[in-house]
Amino acid sequence: MNNFRTRAALGAFLCTAAALAWTSLARGQEGTTEGQPAGPPANTISFQMKPVTGDITNSDEQRINADADQDNWRLHGRTYDNQRFSPLTEINASNVKQLKPVALIQTGVANSMEATPIEIDGVLFVETAGNVVQAYDAVTGEELWSYNPVLEFSSLCCGPQARGVAVAYGKVFVAQVDGNVVALDAKSGKVIWKTKKPDILPQPYHWYSFTGAPQVHNGLVVVGNGGAEWPTRGFVEALDAQTGALVWRFNLTAGPDDPNFKGAWEGDSWKIGGGSMWDAVAVDTKRDLMMFATGNPNPDLYGGFRKGNNLYTVSMVAVHAKTGKLAWYYQQIPHDVWDLDSAAPTLLFDALDKNGKTVEAAAEANKNGHLYIVNRANGKLIRKSDAFVPQSESIKKMIPPDETARVYYPANHGGAMWQPPAFSPLTHYFYTMAINEPHIYKMKVTKPWVPGTPEVGQQFGNAVPTEAERAALAPQMIPNSGNISAIDVNTGKIAWQYLSDHLMFGGILATASNLVFAGEVAGNFMAFDAKSGEKLWSYHLGIGVCTPPITYRVKGVQYVAVGANGCHSQETQMKREGRPVFGDTIAIFALPR
Repeated sequence: MNNFRTRAALGAFLCTAAALAWTSLARGQEGTTEGQPAGPPANTISFQMKPVTGDITNSDEQRINADADQDNWRLHGRTYDNQRFSPLTEINASNVKQLKPVALIQTGVANSMEATPIEIDGVLFVETAGNVVQAYDAVTGEELWSYNPVLEFSSLCCGPQARGVAVAYGKVFVAQVDGNVVALDAKSGKVIWKTKKPDILPQPYHWYSFTGAPQVHNGLVVVGNGGAEWPTRGFVEALDAQTGALVWRFNLTAGPDDPNFKGAWEGDSWKIGGGSMWDAVAVDTKRDLMMFATGNPNPDLYGGFRKGNNLYTVSMVAVHAKTGKLAWYYQQIPHDVWDLDSAAPTLLFDALDKNGKTVEAAAEANKNGHLYIVNRANGKLIRKSDAFVPQSESIKKMIPPDETARVYYPANHGGAMWQPPAFSPLTHYFYTMAINEPHIYKMKVTKPWVPGTPEVGQQFGNAVPTEAERAALAPQMIPNSGNISAIDVNTGKIAWQYLSDHLMFGGILATASNLVFAGEVAGNFMAFDAKSGEKLWSYHLGIGVCTPPITYRVKGVQYVAVGANGCHSQETQMKREGRPVFGDTIAIFALPR
């Protein structure tokens, strides 16, 4: 195993800058010229340690044909369908027990890493919390360059998390938690352009942030805002990849000019109705449609002033890639008052419809613990899977929260959150991570936020249960746990499950050798038989493995890379167990040569 310098000085600098960003202490410059690509902002620092010599252009043709490229991981989900299925077979059931780390990378940013790495021609592109972006040799782990932004003020809902970059046209595209989108030179990490907030964000700007990975298709960089907990009007929008200029925007709350507005929102509640997109869109290149899932309406638990179905929140949505115009939608939970976002990426694959005919489908696993599969041509529901997590009576009956405290599970931290799932065309199984975490909900009446009034306490619509209520409901609470579920997309039945006594974060990787890779909060990185669920291999990395794994091939050798960085929202449980919360490691595995 290769040994690397600890990068202590640089790591301390990066951590300090990132900490400033997510504690909202740092403000930067926007620095663009009207009508022109933005130049490098003065407050951004890029370091180049080694030259990048590979072909990392990642053209339109290369990305569209990514499925035929066995060597590289060119897109967030490896291919535009987001399947996270690799055709590589060198690592298989007969030899996976020999898998060992061949390189360990210390990023210098000790915080949860939710980003999927991108690998192209032997270069690994990594994004950490706080939008620090780094390029590494994908075999040796040697650092090539680093981009360290000083982020501007943003009212972050849920931490400084980032879910990855996109690489295209020789650029690395970064959607930052401060509401800016940046294009970097893929060979050096230097800034090529940076957006101006007035050009791409509604006001007030500080409520809008980006945590999901951007997607690039046909000259457009597509991003969606996070933070539906604020009184925002969420959106998915496309920027010109060469300049950062806004090309189109699809609003995630239907307004009066939308044909589906009737019955969607009461009064002007659509203006502050929330909605968000957690991760990279899927692209149906044949239909030229972009498909994505959307987050909760605002406020979370109180729907009294937003009566209606609250389109297009908690939905699967397809828009025309060139224009952003609506093609179809399927709403999983109309008028959500349980904070059950559609948070995980949408996947595209073929499945049997109710008549046994193979159709092109789209699917998304919801926080309520069900997988929804729709016809990709029109958004019509094909099937809803069996529940893949335990469900309390209040969820089974979908009892709206009120002023009486009740136990809900799954709740806002489960069953499927942001963790990217995978699909295998060999098994026809959809593999998803799940979270079993009970919450006590108690609603309080919340007035619509009025500009100029205090913001704190306006966004959730929840009351804190009393100690007496907690004690009375304690027998209904279940222990925190998690699972990996394999769901047969042709039946909706659960084929197998791996059960963990910790919540499951990170993501899934499936391969053509019928292996499934995943990590867990306990620090184990594991491989399973994709068809039976038998655990074939495990390697303990010492910290929560909460980063989506990828696999790629360099000079004929298959590698698997995954981050061991700890998991956001697991601080309490880790401290209770006397274990470290966060780390900064990326491990690269291969078979002995």
